[in-house]
Amino acid sequence: MDLEKRPQQTAPAAEPTDLRASDADRDRTADILREAMAEGRLTAEEHADRIDGVYRAKTLAELEPYVRDLPGAHQSRPAPAPHTDAPLPGTIPAEPDENLVAVFSGATRRGRWRVGRRTHAYAVFGSVEIDLTEAIFEYPQIVIKAWSVFGSVEVRVPENVTLRGTGSGVFGNFEVDTQEAEDAQAPVVFVDGYSVFGSIEAKPKRGKLIADLHKYVGRYTAKHLRKHL
Repeated sequence: MDLEKRPQQTAPAAEPTDLRASDADRDRTADILREAMAEGRLTAEEHADRIDGVYRAKTLAELEPYVRDLPGAHQSRPAPAPHTDAPLPGTIPAEPDENLVAVFSGATRRGRWRVGRRTHAYAVFGSVEIDLTEAIFEYPQIVIKAWSVFGSVEVRVPENVTLRGTGSGVFGNFEVDTQEAEDAQAPVVFVDGYSVFGSIEAKPKRGKLIADLHKYVGRYTAKHLRKHL
C-alpha cells in the first residue's frame, strides 16, 4: 500500500510590517507627524519624541506605532503647495544669517554645513560658490540673495529640493534652472540676484540627493514651537 504523500512544507512568508524600512518610509512617516503637529493633534514635545524614534526605526513594524493614532496615516498625501517665486511673508529675516564676499578674490561655502534662512553673496571682480548638496536644511524656505559686478556667483542644490529664482542682468547673465521636488514638503531654495557685467547661476547637481531631507527640518520646527508654548 502506497503511503499518502504529504504536501511539501514551505516557510511562511514574511509579514509586510517585518520588511526593513527605507529612508523614504521614514520620511513619509515624518511628514505625517509634522502635519499632525500643525493641526494641533500633537504637541511639540510629542512630535519631537516621535520623530526621534522614527529615524531610529529599522522596520515598517517599528514605524507604524508612531502614526497609528493619526488620521494622516490613512489619507492620501496632500497636493503640492501653489508655485510662488518668493518665500511666504514672515518666514525669512530681513538681515542675512551669513555674508559671502569676494572682491578680487574667491569665496566658497561647501560640505556639511547648516544653511541659514538668508544668505547674501557679493562678487566684485571675484567669484562666490555656494554648494548645498551636502548641507543640513533646518528651514523649509531659504533665500540666497546675490550681487555680481564683473564677477560670478554659482549656486548648486541637490536634486530633491525645490529651486526657484527671480533676477536680472545688465550686460550680464542671470540663470536659474528651476525645479520642483516630487516631495511637496521638501525645502525650497529661492535665488534672487542682480548681475552687472557678471553672472549669477543656480542649478541642481545631478546625482546629489539629501537622504535625511526632513530629519532636521522637523526637529527645528519642534524646537522652535516649544519656545512659544
